[in-house]
Amino acid sequence: MSAGKTVSIAFHQSEECPGIKSWEVGKVPVREYTVSQLNRMLKNLIDTQIEFQRVSVKGEVSNARRDGNGHLYFTLKDETAMISAVMYRGSQWKGLQFEIASGQEVVVDGTVDYYERKGELQLKATAIRLGGAGRQMELLKLLRQKLYQEGLFDPSRKKEIPKFAKSIGIVTSEHGDVRDDIEKNGKLRNPYIRMVLYPAKVQGIGAAESIVAGIRTLDKMGLDVIIVGRGGGSEEDLSAFNEEIVARAIAEAETPIISATGHETNFTLADEAADLRVSTPTAAAVAAVPDVMSMIRQIQEKRNLITRVLQNRVEYMLKQKESLRNRLDSKGPEGRLKQQLLRRTQLSELLKREMSKLAEASFARQDYLSEKLDREMKQKLQNACQRAELLTERLNGLSPTAKLVGGFGYISKEGGAIRSVEDVKVSDRFEVLIHDGTIEAEVRGVRHTSEDSSNRAYIGT
Repeated sequence: MSAGKTVSIAFHQSEECPGIKSWEVGKVPVREYTVSQLNRMLKNLIDTQIEFQRVSVKGEVSNARRDGNGHLYFTLKDETAMISAVMYRGSQWKGLQFEIASGQEVVVDGTVDYYERKGELQLKATAIRLGGAGRQMELLKLLRQKLYQEGLFDPSRKKEIPKFAKSIGIVTSEHGDVRDDIEKNGKLRNPYIRMVLYPAKVQGIGAAESIVAGIRTLDKMGLDVIIVGRGGGSEEDLSAFNEEIVARAIAEAETPIISATGHETNFTLADEAADLRVSTPTAAAVAAVPDVMSMIRQIQEKRNLITRVLQNRVEYMLKQKESLRNRLDSKGPEGRLKQQLLRRTQLSELLKREMSKLAEASFARQDYLSEKLDREMKQKLQNACQRAELLTERLNGLSPTAKLVGGFGYISKEGGAIRSVEDVKVSDRFEVLIHDGTIEAEVRGVRHTSEDSSNRAYIGT
């Protein structure tokens, strides 16, 4: 030990923190160290602590740079602190699967090292992973690339949207503006269009599975086109439409599908897999529903045009007749005049009959087409109403609440379904929902059934 100062040390109990002793200067030797000796001691201390040999640290990247040898240097920081970090070139090919940049939220796996020469604490990275929203974006990018390579977004496999659809399916939330927009604009274009709604969950846990179920259900109904969509929102709100199962369900459907997810700035995997992508629910209704009302107006306009043409033709022929009569009056001999007058009368009568027949035939044809169109529209509307009533009866028959009649009940605890005796214990309170009310009960005993009884369990009350 080198020569140094001598102090004395005494201990006393801290009133604020019992068990923690404070120092009073006394007479004990204090050793002096060189900077190298102190840094060597600190490095040995860090190297011998097992918890520093493998750590995962989350933070934000700043000052990211590579040196001439390809080694990556950066600073990892949070709201109150920062630490220097390095990732050597040899670790990057396996431990870094993206281009690192300042501002990214990452999780760094590695070891804590003390750089003895500069007296700096350093995080030596062996793997770097994206964290938070950045990781989600990277996963979505990889999924999009995977589906693209499989040909899921290939324009050649997309189906044409029918121009004269008679029935459309809608997969969206039962309560929302999307459904209202599609139905309102669709009915304005064709009051006789048949619309079938599948009330799907479009956000949160289970939304992707609900959307897939809606697509597959409507695809089996023989509809002309299906609209899948929801209103705009954040990336998290639209995450269900970026799920792989949703994109594959759209691509596998036999019915042409229009995607109306989000707004103009939103673009999801569902949009890329769909046969047609539109920016709004209103645009989806326009793309799916033929404008029958415009067609009817065009027919009426053409009918009026034909009427005007016939009237003009009659007027022209009458003028021609008057012109011929004047010419006959100017030709001379009385016999020739009579002959011409007779011929003129015959031609005039023939002309009137032919024109009358032509006009009657034209009007009769117009009336027939108009009546036929009305009959067909009324018949289609009647068929659609009958089909809707039939589907409503079937839907009511499949309703979960309908099964609660006849001794069946739905058992739940704290809002969650009880599916196994493992979900309860003695003295737990639970509820039994039956068709006409709710029974509150308490578990008095739990017993398991044997393997011979199909593994069913009973809860004693």
